[in-house]
Amino acid sequence: MGDPGLVCFFRSSAKPIQALPLVRARSDLDDIEVAIACASHRADPAQIAAARSLLAKAPATEVDLECGEQEGRPPGRIHHNCSGKHAGFLALCHARGWETTGYRLEAHPLQQELLAEVAAAAELRPEEIPTAVDGCGVRTFALSLEQMARSFARLPTLDGANRILAAMRAHPELVGGEGALDTTLMRALPGWVAKVGAEGLVCAVSPDGLGIALKSEDGNPRPLQPALGRFLSSLGVVVGEDLATVPVESSRSEVVDEIVAD
Repeated sequence: MGDPGLVCFFRSSAKPIQALPLVRARSDLDDIEVAIACASHRADPAQIAAARSLLAKAPATEVDLECGEQEGRPPGRIHHNCSGKHAGFLALCHARGWETTGYRLEAHPLQQELLAEVAAAAELRPEEIPTAVDGCGVRTFALSLEQMARSFARLPTLDGANRILAAMRAHPELVGGEGALDTTLMRALPGWVAKVGAEGLVCAVSPDGLGIALKSEDGNPRPLQPALGRFLSSLGVVVGEDLATVPVESSRSEVVDEIVAD
């Protein structure tokens, strides 16, 4: 629907794919540590505890995180919404014997491996994927929506992905948090796995391997949830009110309207 050839950056929706080398290399990780490696968290206490657990297991410290600090969050790099992903990167670097300093940079073997992983998932060659610097300092990948949907459809077949999908299904609250679209979708549709990305992107895969990618073209995430509900309904997926509408509240927490798909 829409423009499946629209090219945009994968952003945080790529995290489940970026975690594949981690789970292959580190069999010692718990579900919460795998889930937080795939998360864009809200710095809730349980999410920070999971990120600290993964960081300690790397082993590394908060100083080693190269995501920087995030405006509007408590001080400390651990509170960055990508700190779990970065802790996972450090854990993989230790497993491979790679230098951890500069792991975020394009020339580092970690980033080269992640590019190859995303390319393989989308059935492309690495040189076919333009890259740029994401908000947390690592590489992000430019793909069409169709290529993103394909990579999520293929996710259950990829080596190590069952470990990732199981962890995300077991802990949707760690992946996004209360009110986050990916958490809402995974709670509303058991067996699905979803991951949002910045600039109004969400990618998901159903239990039977239906991959989807939905993008708000102007980058505003405001209409994404009801649009996702309508899109899924058009594919024959039964969705509830949690995905069909978004309430609009006043500063008094009164529901004064709603956002729905036209």
